[in-house]
Amino acid sequence: MAKLYLAGVGPGGAGLVTLAAKRAAETADVVAYPVRERGEKSAALDIISGAADIKETCELVFPMSAPEAERKRARHAAAEKLAALLSENKTVCMVTLGDVSVYSTCGYVRGFVESAGFETETIPGITSFSAAAAAAGVNLCEGNESVAVVSGVRGAAELERLVDGFDTVVVMKAARSMGIIYETLKKRGLLETSFAARSVGMDGGGIFPVSPNESGYFTTVIIKK
Repeated sequence: MAKLYLAGVGPGGAGLVTLAAKRAAETADVVAYPVRERGEKSAALDIISGAADIKETCELVFPMSAPEAERKRARHAAAEKLAALLSENKTVCMVTLGDVSVYSTCGYVRGFVESAGFETETIPGITSFSAAAAAAGVNLCEGNESVAVVSGVRGAAELERLVDGFDTVVVMKAARSMGIIYETLKKRGLLETSFAARSVGMDGGGIFPVSPNESGYFTTVIIKK
């Protein structure tokens, strides 16, 4: 019976693809991959292509900056596209950067596909912030320390509350908030113990000091008190 695998392929580089994700991609008749606009280069597809021998691919468009109504239509269209492939008795592996359960496009389609009567299997992947901590040589948490993972911050007051409430704060999709993050960390004396990570595992990626001028889409900031 046809099946949909939802596979996280890690933050970058074929070496961080799990054996389970590689196996699912090679088992699948079709590897589906998300892009923000039609014809765009896909980092997730590049990663899995470097780790597995894949047969056929299918592009799924998920516009990130469009109005909510348009994004909902795109998610529905992507889910219908997957269901159509499954209806042809094709096994599909949808790949996504990082881990499936963390700010992933996979969550938008899983419910639709399952409600259409098809089986799904989720394969976890290495998160960007885990890879960033490894590259920086730091522990995200020890003992009873607490960690918050957020998608950007909406203002200095919100970031202040997070810093007060947690031992470590991970800000994903941080580029849109870098000015706020930089000024708050400077005020709190945390610039030296915090760092930015951009596209870890990809060309041009790595660990950098927190800067108000950072604009990379795949930028994560890790704040340690």
